Parts: sequence; structure tokens; C-alpha cells
Amino acid sequence: MRQILKKISFYLLCFFLISTISSCEDRLRSELMVYSNNFGQLDLTNFDNSRLFIFQNDTIMGAYHNEEVWVKIPDLPPHNAVKVTIEVLAHDSWDGNVDDGVSGPDFWYYKLDDQEVYRTTFSNTVCESTYCLRQSYPDQFFKQNFPKQGAVQTNLPGLCLLANQPNGTTRYAITKIYPHSQRELKITMGDELMQTNAPVPQCDESWSIAKIEVSVLDIR
Repeated sequence: MRQILKKISFYLLCFFLISTISSCEDRLRSELMVYSNNFGQLDLTNFDNSRLFIFQNDTIMGAYHNEEVWVKIPDLPPHNAVKVTIEVLAHDSWDGNVDDGVSGPDFWYYKLDDQEVYRTTFSNTVCESTYCLRQSYPDQFFKQNFPKQGAVQTNLPGLCLLANQPNGTTRYAITKIYPHSQRELKITMGDELMQTNAPVPQCDESWSIAKIEVSVLDIR
């Protein structure tokens, strides 16, 4: 029995080393930013369901509630991966992972070329010892992280319901790398928000986009 266990351990170690070495052989040979839009130039080229407004002296795209918005980025140079950065602002009373059939869970997701690649939840609640609505971000759903974890800015006022509260909007910068080689990239951003007990659900919770950046990569 001891010999069998030694052999199993040996094979597992070999597999780990081979996997590690193979992953280390992949190298970033080039990276080129092909798209950057913070909406300061009011540029909505190739967008669908887009709208702009001013929030805290910045022009951003939104606000959305149970909607999708997408943009197509054409004429990409040769590549085998893309790096996508999306800055999301979660406004007002996002309830994170709560699953009560009334106020959550509150999902935000995005797709590349109509294939969902990322789904998470945000929570704007105050976390106390007896009450804490956790979120999945910066991980994908279902993870239990603290509200606002991984945020790049937390001291923004809300947009509607929490407009007079200094921590009512949270900004997140989501950067991910995905395999991709097509000449065009379509990015779709959307949500599934639940607030059945709110007279005006969009005032209770919504989201906006502050920036979108795309780089094409050659990884060998």
C-alpha cells in the first residue's frame, strides 16, 4: 500500500511540474491597445442602446436596470487573445448575493461575441456583525466576499435612492484576458437586478459604464 501511495504521489508531482513548465513557456510577445473610450468625446460609435449623462462631473454611459448595451470593435489586427477592461459603477442599493426572491441576487455580467464570460454580484450595503449582504466580486458568482471588496472607488454618492449618501455608488475596474482571434469583437454588458418591493426599481439600483478599453495580444 505504501509503494502504491508513493507511485501516486510521484505521478502527481510529475503532472504538476509538466503543467507548470508548459504554462511558463507561454510568453506575451506583443500587446496593442486598439480601443479606449471614457465617453469624454461623446463617442458612441458602434454602440447599441447607449446613452450618456453627467455624474460627478464625468460623462458616463447609463444608467441601466435590467438592460443590455453592446459595442462592436471592428478591424482588429492579427492576435490570439484580447485584454478587456470595463469600469462599472454600481449605483444605490445593490444587494449582492442575497437570495430571498425579493431583493436579490443582483447580477452584473458581460459577454464577448454573444458568449457570457463573466458573471458576478455587487453589494453596496454596510457590513455589520449582525447584517452583511456579501458580494461575489472580484470573483465570479457564487463567492462570498465583503461588500465593495476589490473596488477602486467607494466614496461616490448614489445616483437616485441614495443620492444624498456619500457611499451610494461604487466603482469597479474589471480587467480580464480571453482567447480571441476574430477580426471583430462584440462586448455586451448587462444585468439581472431584482427589487420587487421598490416602487421605482431603477431608482433603487442601477449601473453605468465609465470606461472601456481593449488590447489585442500575441501570446506564444
